[in-house]
Amino acid sequence: MKEIGEGLSCSSTLEVTGEAVFVQSVEDVINLFDNANGKICIVEDSGTTTLGPILSDLTGVLCTAGSAGSHLAIVSREFELPCIMGVKFLLEDLSSLNGKKIKITTESENKGILFLLD
Repeated sequence: MKEIGEGLSCSSTLEVTGEAVFVQSVEDVINLFDNANGKICIVEDSGTTTLGPILSDLTGVLCTAGSAGSHLAIVSREFELPCIMGVKFLLEDLSSLNGKKIKITTESENKGILFLLD
């Protein structure tokens, strides 16, 4: 298990594992319509608009921007969905995480830590 990033845990403190998917477009979300269960989506910005149609099916959400007051964080709290905002990844190419198994944990009240399990 290797740490790959950390950020602000903004919703559920559940520890979850799932398959990482770097979502860059609406087409990426459409491709997940029947396949979102067990996925942890990574977005760079404006995640709620893009992820809205599948948010309730996801295992977790990671966003490289934003804060606890961001719309994605607020909606994730309503869904009790683990959500880490302002993630600082320890790798450059986020698409390299596609298909990899990752884990979201919460350390202290609001520090979310991400691990690569594969």
